[in-house]
Amino acid sequence: MPFSAFKVLTFDVVGTLIDFETGILDSVRRIGGRAAQGLSDDRIFEAYKRGRDAHPYRSSEAMFHVYKSLAQELELPADDLAAGAFQLDVLRWPAFADSAEALRRLRRHFRLVAMTNADRTAFSSYANTLGQPFDDSVTADETGTAKPDPNFFSFNRGRQSAFGTKFGEILHVAQSQHHDIGIARKLGYKTCWIERRQGQQGFGGTPAVATLTTPDFHFSTLKQLADAVEAAEPRAA
Repeated sequence: MPFSAFKVLTFDVVGTLIDFETGILDSVRRIGGRAAQGLSDDRIFEAYKRGRDAHPYRSSEAMFHVYKSLAQELELPADDLAAGAFQLDVLRWPAFADSAEALRRLRRHFRLVAMTNADRTAFSSYANTLGQPFDDSVTADETGTAKPDPNFFSFNRGRQSAFGTKFGEILHVAQSQHHDIGIARKLGYKTCWIERRQGQQGFGGTPAVATLTTPDFHFSTLKQLADAVEAAEPRAA
């Protein structure tokens, strides 16, 4: 299917556009001090995922408790001051180096819609970091659920149909096989997998899946997607 068949790109945000893995590692190692320096990336990520599973609520609030959970497991400073610092860092997670420019380029061709498990407060910070590229956005506190719940996708599908977008005109762009690519394909979406961990072992800060879902498009960076779109439609580049 050519890119010209799509009018809307829906985006996962955290993990696809925002480099939350670097944000977590940098934050834990800074706050944890000497005790955190010898911890492997995987050990930090596994403790983080267990903490997030135990505290799945609003990201602008729950990460205080996520940090306390992982800090206790990893024997790091777990006082309120440390947890508060981690919570603040969550709102400052960096964008991937290519995200803002690639989104700017893609917006020449498509309507851009964020679909994020972050809440509105956290998403507002990420959108600002990315240069405010989105035409619309849907957050977990508005849907009352989170991906990979099919109801999240149904909420957004209905919302976009109100703007006149047909289902077949949407391409869902995401990094997480667990939260996005697998369920989106099952629901009939066309998908684009941005494999941010290409060449790395394991699943990092996102849940593992038993079997990878084959997407319609597959790139390792968002820049590669923007390049492919512009190569296919040079008149609009």
